[in-house]
Amino acid sequence: MATIRQIAELAQVSTATVSRVLNNDPTLSTSAETKQRIFAIAEEIGYKPKQLRKQRLELQRSTAEIGLLFWSTADEGNTDPYFKEVRRGIELHCEEYGLNINKVIRGDLAQVQQEVASLDGLLVVGSIEVDEVLEVFPKPNSIVFVNHGEPIYEYDSVHMHFEAAVERAYRYLYKLGHVDIAFIGGSEYVYSLKNAGQHRHGIEHRYRAFRAMQQKYKQQYDCIEEVEDWSSQGGYEAMLRILDREKRPTACFVASDAMAVGALSALHERGIRVPEEMSIIGFNDIELAGFVIPPLTTLRAHAEQLGRTAVKLLMERLEGREAAVQVKIATTLIERASCQRAASITEAE
Repeated sequence: MATIRQIAELAQVSTATVSRVLNNDPTLSTSAETKQRIFAIAEEIGYKPKQLRKQRLELQRSTAEIGLLFWSTADEGNTDPYFKEVRRGIELHCEEYGLNINKVIRGDLAQVQQEVASLDGLLVVGSIEVDEVLEVFPKPNSIVFVNHGEPIYEYDSVHMHFEAAVERAYRYLYKLGHVDIAFIGGSEYVYSLKNAGQHRHGIEHRYRAFRAMQQKYKQQYDCIEEVEDWSSQGGYEAMLRILDREKRPTACFVASDAMAVGALSALHERGIRVPEEMSIIGFNDIELAGFVIPPLTTLRAHAEQLGRTAVKLLMERLEGREAAVQVKIATTLIERASCQRAASITEAE
């Protein structure tokens, strides 16, 4: 039967130190390296392995160095409500796990490479070239990609289930009798670490899903407006272009609430009644969505849950999970006053 004395001899420490380490004595000042060595030896010779595994995992969590790598600048991250919620979820779950976020990283490849060198795990928030991330942090089993714009199958990733969200929005409008449905979306970019400030154009999830729904429902009406950013100004200008078309849609799916607010402003300016003449549905459920006129029907994106899930995946990896996992977070339809049955259907009734 394994004893504390055997562990002490193999670890080259006193029996008192072994006892205090195994009992999680908070007053003990010995190094984390020594504690890890004692736990490893104790497990190896069979000294209460289940209890020790739990204690060892707690030690790993408390000593693990975790970093956040963002594509956005600090100002962009602080003003974007979606990414603010993602970061909040990460920070709250790290606190619950007893994890410390040691570094928040932005910059070019050389700067990032220097910052991540000492880290045990990395959360990559936003769309950054995967190959470049692996070049600066060659630990694929210790990375979680959060809200990456393109599908990732070889590595851990978590993002919104955009496909299901758009399908739900489209079906909702279709069941209200809307056939001529427009789409307003923003551009998707994948950012480079090697060439700071440069990016390539990607295919945005919501746009791709909307096109798939048009094909599924065999819709001939084609009204797509893509803007460079995701701002209210972008949504405003996109809606003006839609209203200048020869055939106006009866409904519009807008890929973010910020753009939907701008689209509503354009409709009010042109005297188009919402929802009587056009129904509008947004995405995110920002705080303002419930206070515009009319209150905005939208898909609530549980961005905080996105961050929480990312931390959970990273901890599983650090604790030994081998297979990569991809997680999609569902959205919730929030029905408000900006959508109603299509005018032709209402008149027929």
